[in-house]
Amino acid sequence: MAIRVWLGLVTVLALALLASGPSALGKGREVRVAGVCTKASTSKLKLSEEDGRIEVEFEVDQNRSGVTWTVVLQRGTRVLFRGTRTTRGPSGSFELRRVVSDLAGPDRIRARATRGGPETCRAAATL
Repeated sequence: MAIRVWLGLVTVLALALLASGPSALGKGREVRVAGVCTKASTSKLKLSEEDGRIEVEFEVDQNRSGVTWTVVLQRGTRVLFRGTRTTRGPSGSFELRRVVSDLAGPDRIRARATRGGPETCRAAATL
């Protein structure tokens, strides 16, 4: 009898979580990709659903603080962000975070960071 009660409670809890929508189960869909850099730096791009929009996080890790990078985020031919970021902290990295509209259909986001000519990091993902 105790097992039936336990299974019943677990079932009710699972149904309640499903009925309450995606917010109870987490943010929803998410895509993470490793970028490609022309030298020793590393990069990664993460796209995730956030309240009907898309959160874009692009990170470059150079292991050296104080280095300025020029960063561009694009969806198709539209520029979502163009600016500079400087590596900071003990890790010598920067992160760019933007929340953009979620268009109908798949959204392909491209990120590029360049450092004075000697190095470029790129990443692209579709959500």
